[in-house]
Amino acid sequence: MKKDRRAFIKKSALTIGGASLAGSVTAPFFYNTSRAAPSDIINVGLIGCNSMGFGDLEKQLAFDDARCIALCDVDANVLDRRAADVKNNFGQTPEKYSDFRKMLENNDLDAVIIGTPDHWHCLPMVMACEAGKDVYVEKPMANYIEECNLMVKAANKYNRVVQVGQQQRSGVMWQDIMKTIKSGELGKLRKVEIWANFNYGVGGKKEPDSPVPAGVDYDFWLGPAAKRDTFNAQRFHGYWRMFWDYGGGLMTDWGVHLIDMALWAGDVTDAPKTILSYGDNLSYEDNYRDVFDTMSVTFPLKEYMITWQHTAGTQNGPWDKSYGLNFICDNASIVANRSGYKILPEYDEDKKADKVPGFEFDKGREDHDVHARNFLDCVKSRAKTNCPPETGRQVALYAHMANIAARTGDGKLEWDDFNNRFTNSKKANELIVPSYRGPWQLPKV
Repeated sequence: MKKDRRAFIKKSALTIGGASLAGSVTAPFFYNTSRAAPSDIINVGLIGCNSMGFGDLEKQLAFDDARCIALCDVDANVLDRRAADVKNNFGQTPEKYSDFRKMLENNDLDAVIIGTPDHWHCLPMVMACEAGKDVYVEKPMANYIEECNLMVKAANKYNRVVQVGQQQRSGVMWQDIMKTIKSGELGKLRKVEIWANFNYGVGGKKEPDSPVPAGVDYDFWLGPAAKRDTFNAQRFHGYWRMFWDYGGGLMTDWGVHLIDMALWAGDVTDAPKTILSYGDNLSYEDNYRDVFDTMSVTFPLKEYMITWQHTAGTQNGPWDKSYGLNFICDNASIVANRSGYKILPEYDEDKKADKVPGFEFDKGREDHDVHARNFLDCVKSRAKTNCPPETGRQVALYAHMANIAARTGDGKLEWDDFNNRFTNSKKANELIVPSYRGPWQLPKV
């Protein structure tokens, strides 16, 4: 192992605290603390203000060249609370909208953040691109494969800067891991094991339907998803991603982040050709969900193999980590999650020594701020972001295909990316393109 690794990690840990370090190849980690000139201010709006979307907004507003001028949410309670948060925490007074289409008519708006449930990613993103706005969209990029395809087309057709919220792509620690693997120091990469075990993956406790909360436009919240005549709180804020209409469970939540790292390690840019997947609900029968609480998936690639495991309702896992990756190479493995990583050497029986030196780094971080900074920089420079829509589409395909193989019961699927179809399953092909509920229509790009 290179002797400068400890120095590099030490420097990374120190500069992450607030000095200056490259969060990407071209973009500075932080701007200086002097006020930005008015001409450098980026006017930002947020669609979907309840949770991760507002977190993304806060990360951008922490920089003095971002200003929030618009908030949009179909829940007036959330909208009013977040507008007050922006006013109190950042001294800004955004205009409030209940319809994102009206917000996109604001000519002063430079960029939008889309923090809605997954089924509401595609339409606002495409419409924002059409309206000349740059976009930061949360992961997974969309809830269907065809929606991902359309979002890539829209970004390219309208020449917009798009960042997908896979923030590990901007992380210094993850960049170092990738450089180490690709350097060949650890030998050939043969397999990446991924796991993600979280209690929330089993959904919430079953409860009876109830009236729609005051201030909520529930029909608009459903949007292009299937109509529901009744409201249930366990399909709404908090647990919506446990239902196929709105999300894909742990696979499209954590799977997108972690599979992305497994693909990056081998510079894989292709869509998967073969997917082997099994999922089932084996526990927590009193909880409300569509998605699987237990899954095993294999992606056989040309040069190495990726495996995925999750057991929702538990929070233990390999290496005493509830989630993580194990990059297995000939000479050593790297076990990593956002908290840090370890290099675990293999032993050379002939030399009676480790094949490479071991190493441990325990100062990992979330990297949302670096990802936000990269987006703002690229809005100004028009450079490609650290996680452009092509990267977001690619990993979303892996995650969606794993779910589709399990949902259909086919187990093994073969994919033809050129023709955007599975070659061995009619049932799986029916899950590629969503059927939008009127009056909403799948966008044409």
